[in-house]
Parts: sequence; C-alpha cells; structure tokens
Amino acid sequence: MKKIKHESELVKAAIIAGVKYAEDRGAAIFEPTDAQSEKILYIYRLLIHDRIIQPLPEDQVSQKSMRHKLALWYSKQLPKDHELLK
Repeated sequence: MKKIKHESELVKAAIIAGVKYAEDRGAAIFEPTDAQSEKILYIYRLLIHDRIIQPLPEDQVSQKSMRHKLALWYSKQLPKDHELLK
C-alpha cells in the first residue's frame, strides 16, 4: 500500500462525503455518536455493494486498508489542482 500525501485529511473528507452519499441514497442514518471506525466500515461496504470501488481480498481488510481505499476513492473525485493532492 503506497502512502498518500495528506491521507488523514482525505480520510476525514471521505467520511463526510460517504456519510452524505449513504444518507442521500437512503441506505443509512448516522448519529453524531457513531464511531469513526463503524462509519469507515459501513461506507467501505456500501461503496463495494454499489460497485463504486473494488473490494480488497477478505484477508487484507483492516481499518488501515479501508481508510486507504476511502482516501483513494475521495482523491479521485477532487480536481487535479486541489490542495490535498499536492
């Protein structure tokens, strides 16, 4: 897994975008008290279900790898000159 610059900021933004995607789709309602790890897992599984991202092999699924996948997913939605991609 190649380290991404600004990965933690991309993950935070990906969680926000993923929560909005899930709620707009009507797939979930998140509470402010929901743990970040639960949100990451749910968003990751939802994006796989909707065939937006490719799944990892089950033996490689971990919080770290799911965070990385979400950061990649979100970074591809940003314009090329966005400050988080520099």
